[in-house]
Amino acid sequence: MTAQQHLTPADLAKRWKSSTQTLANMRCREQGPRWIKCGRLVRYRLADIEAYEEAQAHGGAAA
Repeated sequence: MTAQQHLTPADLAKRWKSSTQTLANMRCREQGPRWIKCGRLVRYRLADIEAYEEAQAHGGAAA
């Protein structure tokens, strides 16, 4: 079984050069990548983040 990598909101905010509040707003509006909620903890699967980023790509030539 392969372990999935999960990111915290702080990790994703750093990756996107954004704020954790922006991510919270996106979750509230049900926008952005899928997330997991375990009690009070929010986590993002790396695979879901990468899929979301790919879906947001615009312009240029597709490889």
